[in-house]
Amino acid sequence: MNRGRGTVRIVTLEEAGDVEQMARDVRAGLLSTPKDLSPWPKYFYDAEGSRLFERITELPEYYQTRTELSILRKRACEIVSRARCWEIVELGSGSASKTRILLAAMLEYTGVPGGKFNGRPARYVPLDVSESALRESGERLLKEYPELEISGYVGDFERSLAPLLSDLARVDVEAGRGGRLVILLGGTIGNFTPERRRSFLGGLRAGLKEGDHVLIGTDLVKDPRILEAAYDDGAGVTARFNKNLLQVINERLGGEFDPDLFVHRAFYDAGEARIELWLRSTVDQEVYVADLDLKVRFGAGEGMRTEISAKFTPELVHRMFDETGLTLLGLYTDDQNLFGLALGKVEA
Repeated sequence: MNRGRGTVRIVTLEEAGDVEQMARDVRAGLLSTPKDLSPWPKYFYDAEGSRLFERITELPEYYQTRTELSILRKRACEIVSRARCWEIVELGSGSASKTRILLAAMLEYTGVPGGKFNGRPARYVPLDVSESALRESGERLLKEYPELEISGYVGDFERSLAPLLSDLARVDVEAGRGGRLVILLGGTIGNFTPERRRSFLGGLRAGLKEGDHVLIGTDLVKDPRILEAAYDDGAGVTARFNKNLLQVINERLGGEFDPDLFVHRAFYDAGEARIELWLRSTVDQEVYVADLDLKVRFGAGEGMRTEISAKFTPELVHRMFDETGLTLLGLYTDDQNLFGLALGKVEA
């Protein structure tokens, strides 16, 4: 672990490039009816996919990032004070561009130089599928906060959650040092179906102790025109991001997809309260994926779902927390109620 010596400890829970697991996931998605790759959004994020997503967050149509940042700037000190945290655990940390606001608030909350509790530094524990992203963001943060203890974990949200929490449970939390705040920002919780969401949050709740807290970004229900524009921008960046998934399959699994033979579609399903991203074939075609030894037929106009993004009302946020045994302490929103940060607590 880093003890203020300018290093980042990295623990690998799962190999990010697990081609065998990807092959199983993609096979299942291509053979489903309709074809559906949305349960595995992590495959979007190769180097090009990550670059494109960073561009998406800067688009005028994509309100989520700047709105969540505005809430954090306004509410971070209050959130950290209510959570009484000495450690922030981030699931899907990426570049940690928003997290530094919470880290600064946590270090200020400790009230002593370097953010130390009983002589031990406050900790930041990021989990991400990319080891390089963990190292790069960790090194940047250490330049700003040299006394921060950083332990990064390489792994996937769902499969790596239990071993991550098990490893953290071995860290002795001394009386009076405060607790943990586990954060999942950016509306990522919306990528889960309701069933997987309950399972994921239930596993998170089971792995935490009484007094720990969670902070979850929740994109809120709003005018469908605003939602659809955010996922189908005028510059076509989201379309390129969506089609890049086909390139990932080509490169990692020997696929022969031609992205030019698919079109990007995004629409809001009011009944499910979620945005869906699709790729629709413009022609009748058969695509071979060598590593799967699989030929996949697409009819002209046939779609393949690639992502879902659920939207929430305050009532749905309450229900999500209640169903998994978490106590909702507050839902912090912006003035236009575009986005929310839900703070919850683990209670006996």
